[in-house]
Amino acid sequence: MAAPVTAEAFIVEAVRTPVGRRAGALAGVHPADLGAHVIAELIRRAGVDPAAVDDVVLGCLDTVGPQAGDIARTSWLAAGLPEEVPGVTVDRQCGSGQQAVHFAAQAVLSGTQDLVVAGGTQSMSQIPIGYAFHRATEPLGLTQGPFAGSHGWRARYGDRPVNQFHGAELVADQWGITREAMEEYALRSHERAVRATDEGRFTRETVPYGDVTADEGPRRDTSLARMAALQPVVPGGRLTAAVSSQVSDGAAALLIAGERAVRDHGLTPRARIHHLSARGEDPIRMLTAPIPATAHALRQAGLGVDDIDLFEVNEAFAPVVLAWLKETGADPDRVNVNGGAIALGHPLGATGARLMTTLVAELERAGGRFGLQVMCEGGGQANVTIVERL
Repeated sequence: MAAPVTAEAFIVEAVRTPVGRRAGALAGVHPADLGAHVIAELIRRAGVDPAAVDDVVLGCLDTVGPQAGDIARTSWLAAGLPEEVPGVTVDRQCGSGQQAVHFAAQAVLSGTQDLVVAGGTQSMSQIPIGYAFHRATEPLGLTQGPFAGSHGWRARYGDRPVNQFHGAELVADQWGITREAMEEYALRSHERAVRATDEGRFTRETVPYGDVTADEGPRRDTSLARMAALQPVVPGGRLTAAVSSQVSDGAAALLIAGERAVRDHGLTPRARIHHLSARGEDPIRMLTAPIPATAHALRQAGLGVDDIDLFEVNEAFAPVVLAWLKETGADPDRVNVNGGAIALGHPLGATGARLMTTLVAELERAGGRFGLQVMCEGGGQANVTIVERL
């Protein structure tokens, strides 16, 4: 009797736009056109018949205005690709792009689909963070935030503030992370991003958009002195704009394929999805779920922290990564080696796919085997993906 075929999900190709600053060079670009730009290049590089794609899964938050109407579907059509291919938009807050990869991989692993485009797109210049919350809740008189109208929420969590800045301050307090430590970490993020840019580490993964060829976020002229002069975001707190992720615009896309698609289309995978999971924790503190989620993923995968060659831990705020480092014991020299969202920016719905794109490329450049990506997300959640370079 022949041995059964083990289902696999492969990353065939992965691309991204440069990440634009708020009000920067990409600010006027329709978010569907950002998505279309990376999707079209993804299909071109992979060399597949676009009609063979089973689905398009894109992450996006605040899906109002130009981001409304199922932007995954709109992006595919804006790229001029076949109308028979559907699309669906995902919102798992900051992890939406990573969750899109998970859904694509799960579809392939289940055998119900063979070839799926996954990624994300976001224009924070056009639709500011939390816009959908505020525009919908203000007319309803929900002055204490979008959850205030839920009796079940208030019964469980009361009227405690639910926002990421408050959560980041709670993390800094719990783990004893000083403002100086945050600023030193933020400076290192910029230095690493500038070095990666100068060394051409992002060249393969980045698809220029018109004259925009490089990420706009990394600051060559920043310093600890400049950071120290900034006022805290929360009065009396430690958090400043310098130690927070940047408001950004951008898109990223990956082609996820099963074994049958790889064979039938003559594809050469770059990486294999080794593990995927998501976990939840305290939604008020919000930003600490990457810690237990990482431990859970490593247990499920039968790996230790030292087995991972590279980590991408989203830099929503510096204390998120610093607390994660303290708890996991991971080598800082393997974490966010090309900088993170503090320097490169955080286009919310796209970042999860951007991080995976960068992680695969850096594993190839450095010759590593395993890479782990984890992100904190609204609602106190975290996605974890472990990939194996092929």
